[in-house]
Amino acid sequence: MYQHILVPVDGSPTSNQGLDEAIKLAKLTGASLRLIHLVDALMFSTGFEVYGAYAADLIPRMREFGEQILQEAKTRVEQQKVPVDTKLFDNLPERLSEIVAEQARQWPADLIVIGTHGRRGVGRMLLGSDAEQIVRTAPVPVLLVRALEALRK
Repeated sequence: MYQHILVPVDGSPTSNQGLDEAIKLAKLTGASLRLIHLVDALMFSTGFEVYGAYAADLIPRMREFGEQILQEAKTRVEQQKVPVDTKLFDNLPERLSEIVAEQARQWPADLIVIGTHGRRGVGRMLLGSDAEQIVRTAPVPVLLVRALEALRK
């Protein structure tokens, strides 16, 4: 069934719930996981920064933090004896959904597992939905794992 499961991670509780579900599936099917993280430095740009300071300070720190997120997630997977590798993406103009879709094609993934907040209405409109965009562009099935707080509402 599933042999390659792609899991975008950002270190949040919701992302970790998605990772935990991917681990369960991998153990059931004998799959390996690929964990990916996107360093999105433009998210923190206001347009008023001096580019040199921005490039010299913020981007390297975000890379370090991204590597830390990936390492913590990888350790979590390895503790469950599931094969895993990681990839960090940075300085890319593409959206997360485009990178996930491309990785799913290149690796090749059989399934994408992602945690989602399950926001609706204005909250979804204002914050956007990476999960929704991944579902729209993914070349393989996507399993959305809703955040525990979303399930309690």
